[in-house]
Amino acid sequence: MRPARVSSTALVRYKGADYSVPTRYGFQRVLVKAFVDEVVILSGAAEIARHGRSYGQGAFIYNPLHYLALLERKPGALDQAAPLQDWPLPAQFAQLRRLLEERMDRRGKREFIQVLRLLEVFAPETMAAAVLEALRLRAISFDAVKELVLGRVEKRPARLDLTAYPHLPRPDVQATVPGDYRVLLMAEATA
Repeated sequence: MRPARVSSTALVRYKGADYSVPTRYGFQRVLVKAFVDEVVILSGAAEIARHGRSYGQGAFIYNPLHYLALLERKPGALDQAAPLQDWPLPAQFAQLRRLLEERMDRRGKREFIQVLRLLEVFAPETMAAAVLEALRLRAISFDAVKELVLGRVEKRPARLDLTAYPHLPRPDVQATVPGDYRVLLMAEATA
């Protein structure tokens, strides 16, 4: 184990390579535990980061999730943030971002970052499915994605309240009349 200090860019240097930690640990003292195939960074007794080990000099090993809290405060940096450049997000995330920004401009970018922050808590596969469902339903918002992902995790139908989203299409549900049931009964009788 070796002591180290987190830089202003939330990086910890070990043997010539820089490893990211969550931005809230900037300028703090940490401990680095290195193994053959990974590097673990601790703050006190708590593990704050784990990365595959790099033996390349000057290498930067990022976890994009470590920088999302900072990007939420500085959304203009979303396109230039080095830790996010090679983040292999499924295509539906880019489509969601485009639609959010189309509809809400800068607020849309902030809302997209909030969607990305859900990846700090929920599995990427669950999030990808929820984003895809939100796009299918044309429920383009952070609240809708969050409700859809919670529904998947809790194995229940999502509770989407459309009154808060006037831009979403309204469902057209006709009132049922007793004669409608007659059609069903006749179809069953002929079967």
